[in-house]
Amino acid sequence: MTTLTRQDLNFGQVVADILCEFLEVAIHLILYVREVYPSGIFQKRKKYNIPVQMSCHPELNQYIQDTLHCVKPLIEKNDAEKVVVVIMDKEHHPVERFVFEISQPPLLSISSDTLLSHVEQLLRAFILKISVCDAVLNNNPPGCSFTVLVHTRDAATRNMEKVQVIKDFPWIVADEQEVHMKEPRLIPLKSMTSDIVKVS
Repeated sequence: MTTLTRQDLNFGQVVADILCEFLEVAIHLILYVREVYPSGIFQKRKKYNIPVQMSCHPELNQYIQDTLHCVKPLIEKNDAEKVVVVIMDKEHHPVERFVFEISQPPLLSISSDTLLSHVEQLLRAFILKISVCDAVLNNNPPGCSFTVLVHTRDAATRNMEKVQVIKDFPWIVADEQEVHMKEPRLIPLKSMTSDIVKVS
């Protein structure tokens, strides 16, 4: 039996790889389900053994990939607390937020071959909840856009200002109007806990 601690390089990489792949699928699906972009730019693909809608628009895909490429080192170091997909109206006021709270357990037991299979099942359930969330949410106004916010620990924020992962893709502090919603209401979609990560 092998046990990795959070300080081990492999632990952070495993968690970051799994979460970034999940977040990529989740962001695409949110944009599709909440009709931020026309359905014509999405194609059906298979992830976690279920059909999901993924964008085929090169610029949108590049933005999502660049964002997650910059988030990945934060997840590896356990410096990311939340990743938030914010849907905004034409005036750039948030109308919806999908909040992915991330926490890692201190130890990871990799003795079982079923670990990744179990995580895949949990992520599949999460994706299925996102795909039907429009049933419990109000319609968004026309002309919406989106942004991705990352909540980090204080030390990580200071380090992010010094190191730019992708040239011409800097992190900036979010405007207050992007962060706070008027009359927010909370609708929990799903929470999952596994041996390697907790997402709610």
